[in-house]
Amino acid sequence: MWYVIVGHDQMDSMAARQEARPAHLARLKALLDEGRLLVAGPCPRDDAPAPGPSGISGSVIIAEFDSLESAREWADEDPYLAAGVYDSVEVRPFIKALP
Repeated sequence: MWYVIVGHDQMDSMAARQEARPAHLARLKALLDEGRLLVAGPCPRDDAPAPGPSGISGSVIIAEFDSLESAREWADEDPYLAAGVYDSVEVRPFIKALP
């Protein structure tokens, strides 16, 4: 089943985010290589295609896991969480309707 993982950044987390980014992306690449990643990306605080001076407000990941528990376990091991980038993380089931 698909699950949406939403990480909410702490304010002024850009330095920690940049430091943890390679490890974070490596985990996403592993999901992609396994055919389990639907979409992933950051949410800029400003209404712009790239992070402005306000930085990032969080990230969205939609990926396939065996269960809600396994999705939560995966999210709990995110390098952004360990580095203090995320203030909180929510994991919810997701039903892909389109396309």
